[in-house]
Amino acid sequence: MKKTCFLCALAVLMGTQAWAGDVVIDQKDKQFSKKALKVKVGDTVEFRNSDPFAHNIFSLSDTKAFDLGSYPQGQSKKVTFDKAGKVEVECSIHPSMQMVIEVEK
Repeated sequence: MKKTCFLCALAVLMGTQAWAGDVVIDQKDKQFSKKALKVKVGDTVEFRNSDPFAHNIFSLSDTKAFDLGSYPQGQSKKVTFDKAGKVEVECSIHPSMQMVIEVEK
């Protein structure tokens, strides 16, 4: 009985903690798997390239500026968002690839 109560208490405590999340955004057919995404401060987004050619994902947004460089099919790069706000993401090789990430507190 004590073991069961301990496990229940542990589950409740773990459920109340703020854990950073990971989200995967796929790049396939010259587009992102989502056009819009909401994440929390501290979350990481992994940009996975599933196309048979390179992508170069970047953002010039004040909230989070980054340039992941060119990378081929099968590789991925990650970005951790450390500030709340709007992040516009594009591919420098394929200008029609665009998405918006809303980072919330």
